[in-house]
Amino acid sequence: MSGPVGTVASLAARVGGTVVRLVRSTVDPSSSRSADGGRPASGWLVVTVLRDPTDIDTAPLPVPLAEFGDRIEVRVRPAGGDKGTELAARLRDRPSGSAAGRLGGTDPEGELRSALRRAKQLLEVGEVLALDPVPHGERTPTPGGLLLEAWTRSAPKAGVR
Repeated sequence: MSGPVGTVASLAARVGGTVVRLVRSTVDPSSSRSADGGRPASGWLVVTVLRDPTDIDTAPLPVPLAEFGDRIEVRVRPAGGDKGTELAARLRDRPSGSAAGRLGGTDPEGELRSALRRAKQLLEVGEVLALDPVPHGERTPTPGGLLLEAWTRSAPKAGVR
């Protein structure tokens, strides 16, 4: 096909492929990652805090991490290139997460990842920054609306991928 119909068909095929990849990565994030599911082998999740290592006291953990109690290990060390401090945490007992658990909100590693980001914000800015709430009401139950709802639920734990 050539002309406008061919152009529209080509565009529709590309959009359809993109939507399928996005849905697949939302339902099963491991499908878009390496064979190990993108999890670090050591289990340590790390954020770089733009503060000097001497400014960070882990005796009283930041509130988001303190909520985990003794279910986590925490370490602090200078970041490479004198660029702040690495704040690392890992679960003592690492459960194997499932895609259904991640979408359903029962992903302990995702909760720890979110807590690390909030702790970073507290240490750097002094407060956890929040987005404006989602407008009330329901989205149209279209494939795009359902996809947006799934992303909205998993975004606070998933972070940037």
